[in-house]
Amino acid sequence: MNILFFAVFILFTLLILRLGIVQIVHGNDYLKEVQRTENVKANNGSPPRGKIYDRYRNVIVDNVPMNAITYTRTQSTKPDEMLKVARKLAELIEMKSDKITDRDRQDFWLITHPDEAEELVSTDEIKKLEDTEDLTKDDVNKKIYQMQLDRITKENIESFNEDELEVLAIFREFNTGYALSPQIVKNEGVSTEEMARVNENLAKMPGVNVTTDWMRRYSGDDTLRSILGKVSSAEQGLPSELVNSYTAKGYALNDRVGTSYVESQYEDVLKGQKEEIEYITKNGSVLEEQLVKEGHSGKDVVLTIDMKLQKEVEKIVEEELSKQAAKYWESPYLDRAFVVMMDPHTGEIMSMVGKKYGENANGQTELQDYALGTFTSAYEAGSAVKGATVLTGYMTDKLNIGDVLYDAPMMIGGELKSSWFNASQGSKYLSDIQALEISSNVYMFKTALKIANAPTTHNQEFVDIDLEAFDTMRNHFSQVGLGVKTGIDLPGETYGLKGLEKKPGLLLDLAIGQYDLYTPMQLAQYVSSIANDGYRIEPHIMKEIREPYHEKNKIGPIVYENKPKVLNRINVSERELQQVQDGFYQVAHGSRGTARVQFRDAPYNAAAKSGTAESFYNGKDTYNTTLIGYAPFNNPEIAYSVVVPWSHQDTDPGVNKTIAKRIMDKYFELKKEAEKDGLFETSVEGEVRVMDDSDGQSQTETGE
Repeated sequence: MNILFFAVFILFTLLILRLGIVQIVHGNDYLKEVQRTENVKANNGSPPRGKIYDRYRNVIVDNVPMNAITYTRTQSTKPDEMLKVARKLAELIEMKSDKITDRDRQDFWLITHPDEAEELVSTDEIKKLEDTEDLTKDDVNKKIYQMQLDRITKENIESFNEDELEVLAIFREFNTGYALSPQIVKNEGVSTEEMARVNENLAKMPGVNVTTDWMRRYSGDDTLRSILGKVSSAEQGLPSELVNSYTAKGYALNDRVGTSYVESQYEDVLKGQKEEIEYITKNGSVLEEQLVKEGHSGKDVVLTIDMKLQKEVEKIVEEELSKQAAKYWESPYLDRAFVVMMDPHTGEIMSMVGKKYGENANGQTELQDYALGTFTSAYEAGSAVKGATVLTGYMTDKLNIGDVLYDAPMMIGGELKSSWFNASQGSKYLSDIQALEISSNVYMFKTALKIANAPTTHNQEFVDIDLEAFDTMRNHFSQVGLGVKTGIDLPGETYGLKGLEKKPGLLLDLAIGQYDLYTPMQLAQYVSSIANDGYRIEPHIMKEIREPYHEKNKIGPIVYENKPKVLNRINVSERELQQVQDGFYQVAHGSRGTARVQFRDAPYNAAAKSGTAESFYNGKDTYNTTLIGYAPFNNPEIAYSVVVPWSHQDTDPGVNKTIAKRIMDKYFELKKEAEKDGLFETSVEGEVRVMDDSDGQSQTETGE
């Protein structure tokens, strides 16, 4: 008994000693642990994106408010708690189940049938996994979970009735995104009655809330839709290939982002700022929340596009394509056309139009927007590039101002090369200006041969050229924007296409625009470089970035203004450049000018250069037609390119010239209307004043 009492005494002594250590030595540490809380920051809300305006502050892209129901789970929220809330919410709203996947059904079956799920994996199998040395507890649980998924039968996942599927659809949305970050459960078709019912029962559904969401709205139907781009839905969230990039910037997985063109290019500007909340949590439960940073909508983007002009040009292109479609025998392969109109001094894109025939969702053929083709697709431009050839002759000192060359058919290496007019008008001596006026091929051939240090006689069975001439011509062409990226502030621009072979005949083809391929945007930059006295200006579609302004018919202050950017100056003298300008003027006004019929009597004093190029469509011979130009000649304010691929086979219908004349007439007609309404005016120095009637603000822009 003494020994027993002594043992009990020792045990009590040890217990008291241990309690003393816990309370006295480590007491403060344990107290802190009990009282310990965590501060967790999260971004909440769904701020609307910034608006997109045209150059006259007309809204192109806006946001439409929508009723929305959201759910926010905490770090300690358990699946059975979420399921309970989902069942209650399903009684109050209608939820479509069309987005449910088989994997969703499997997970839901495991949660709603816990006893049956447990029987899917035997005790022996679990013990065998637990006895495996290289498996951690988490690894074991993952393998058990995967075995359960594999053993769920098709009958199991198809056993849910409509009510259960509705609960599943809600539960599925609950599990998207991160803890403490609100997830949109439903934002389309949420009725006022549903909002009221949910609002009345919020106390019974922890984490559920009602709020206002937004949906992107594009005015103008399909006008410029391929350029404006798209925004992902809350369901799509971040593009899979860019998840890491966006999450590094603080985006949530289900955030809506611009996925193409303007919406994507200016995502950092257009995106709204979510409010930042700091949550004080204890054991995963929220004790308190504090607003760290208020949310706000995204900044507004003002485009350089004149939406009224854009719609009119689209209409013109559609009408002319439709006319030719009715004459199938003349243009069996014609299915698209492009127009780019830009300010040659600033690079501002006033209109960019692309139309092509394609099938709609119903399998019917219709004209569709293809404006992105103005900088992502390239074609043989034909004689429109001859101005660049003449400039290259000047820059390489192989051509002098006013040089006269003899135009007659040339036999080059066994191949007959001639100008388009030789058969009907005979041979002639031509100056550089005359060669541009009547679009002489031979003049350009001889210029290219000079650049290649080759003889320019008319009958040469074998021609030995300096193959470096290909690079020489292309390098000089790039000074005016041909064969290089223009720098347009949109993703996906192409360089065009350079031919790989280097033969004498192909060099001659390069000189007349029938070898390398160029985009309509490159042609517009090229003619602008000639119009503005030799400066290659970077084209752009973003004019300004402004702070959001929430009053109707108001626009916020400027945050950033896109200034003209000169990429390079063409390495020619003013007099040499003037020769090409005069040649373009003669094209529109000379007695033999190839565009005189369209522009000789135009009141805006135009300059132009037409082009026709042999091309192929699915192995069939056809022609591309182009026209570039600018006006007024002495003080250019608008430059353009028109490209009509595969326009005809035999007889040229002149659709390129018709489109060019109509779009230029329409531009100056709309300009006159705008001046009358006080929207803008131009001076002889090329200064443009834009007046925004909505708030009385004005802005002066100078192309110098």
